[in-house]
Amino acid sequence: MTLADAVRQTAAEVDQALDAILPQPHGFHGRVQEAMRYAVQAGGKRLRPFLVLETAALFGVPRDRALRVACAIECLHTYSLVHDDLPAMDDDDLRRGRPTTHRQFDEATAILAGDALLTIAFEILADEATHPDGAVRAALVMDLARAGGHEGMIGGQMMDIEAPNHSFGAKEVIELQARKTGALFEFSCQAGARLAGATAQDFANLHAYARDMGLAFQIADDLIDVTGTVEQAGKAVGKDQEAGKATLVSIYGVEGAKAECARLAESARAAVAGYGPKADRLAGLPAFLLDRAS
Repeated sequence: MTLADAVRQTAAEVDQALDAILPQPHGFHGRVQEAMRYAVQAGGKRLRPFLVLETAALFGVPRDRALRVACAIECLHTYSLVHDDLPAMDDDDLRRGRPTTHRQFDEATAILAGDALLTIAFEILADEATHPDGAVRAALVMDLARAGGHEGMIGGQMMDIEAPNHSFGAKEVIELQARKTGALFEFSCQAGARLAGATAQDFANLHAYARDMGLAFQIADDLIDVTGTVEQAGKAVGKDQEAGKATLVSIYGVEGAKAECARLAESARAAVAGYGPKADRLAGLPAFLLDRAS
């Protein structure tokens, strides 16, 4: 099976699990549940769940437990996209090739749907079906709260909003991306180790992998924004340049950004090389992401 096939197969498995976990619309509040499902069912690569499942497999974590964590991170990630698309934020009409949640429903429903997806992520993690040990579940809740909070994804989003008002260099852009995108990748890569009660060295290895893979992913995404099409991106392109936001592509240039992405891909590969063939998919993922931007 190719890496692309594995990513697609995992996405289908996660879609099925999400369909089972998310509430079916019912009652007078059913509209928000319908919007939750609409946002999550927009599809996508399910890259964060893929990372959860692949890293969990390194340690022999039961698949059903890892799948629940994969669903939790996808719910939180989707909430961030729903809110990111709102008129007060990026004001996007398309997400993954179809109308954004606030366009399909309305702004108030989109806000509530995002809030509900955020909170259900923690409900999933706190349920004993995710792990029989309450301490492990509490650690997962803490990890995700930190990754998604003011020092993580939300902090990165705030930096992104402030970016047009400042002359960010490479250091600041890397910090922004480490918070906005990298923090959730770090959670996804370390969740398997958390479920398994792995060693401090395992956490360090997966942290290094997530850091470099996450930045490579963001550079690849920014390359698509500069050189790709709406069909390739599944959303509007060229918006960062229009807004005057610095990216590593604007700082390094297209070829320089590709070279940096390739360097990061190799560094990420090296971080998990010690796990042998079990980590082949993780090792190949950064280069796979670069290929989609080339």
